[in-house]
Amino acid sequence: MRTIVCVKQVPASNEVRLDEKTNTIIRDGGEAVINPFDSHALEAALALKEQFGGTVAVLSMGIPAAADMLRQCVARGADEALLLTDRAFAGADTLATSYALSKGIESLGDFDLLLCGKMAVDGDTAQIGPELATRLGLPHVSDVFSLECDGAAVTVQRTLGGCVQTLRLPLPAVLTVTRELNVPRLPSIAGVLRAEEAEISCRSAAQVGADETQCGLKGSPTQVVATFLPQRTRTVQEVTDTATLPAIIHHIIKGGA
Repeated sequence: MRTIVCVKQVPASNEVRLDEKTNTIIRDGGEAVINPFDSHALEAALALKEQFGGTVAVLSMGIPAAADMLRQCVARGADEALLLTDRAFAGADTLATSYALSKGIESLGDFDLLLCGKMAVDGDTAQIGPELATRLGLPHVSDVFSLECDGAAVTVQRTLGGCVQTLRLPLPAVLTVTRELNVPRLPSIAGVLRAEEAEISCRSAAQVGADETQCGLKGSPTQVVATFLPQRTRTVQEVTDTATLPAIIHHIIKGGA
């Protein structure tokens, strides 16, 4: 069984800085980690490999420093790693990102299952998985917290509208997973040693056959114009006349201060 896992490098802190000219996230190689949801997608792929055999490939798009994150994935058990890195990819929104990733997936060859984290914690869009499924013409389910596979199809569960929905999809398919799915493993000593010698393949837009007009800022119909933390204020009003309490509560419920 061959599984491909899309992983993303995200800032290690909650502070996200934007480029003042392009309004895109600054990715300067500072302290960064694998997107937490993607760790659970990788663990699911490794568990399937243990069950059915086969290989696990990890794929990411980012700056050259993201190769270190992919090496960590190899240390956990991934067999192959591909990094799409090119200035043409810079400033991509989800549409341009899914296009570039789809070209990278095509360059990796046939697969049985494509796994992504539910969302990236630096953007929270949860769009990449469904967009990839659409581009690849494959069935998909998002927000999966339970996964079983018989080699020909996957049976998954997700929460939808307060209920648990159970679905069965033929392979190949695309899934995005939540943190409830599993507990990611730590790399073994043997894995770390293997990762040190592993080759991290780096490919440009041209090398994966991507049209540069559909990549990066050129291929992005949407742009982030600002990010900010919401300002919250709290006031306290002392009520001495209990007769007015119902009116005050009604005012608060309706959105009053």
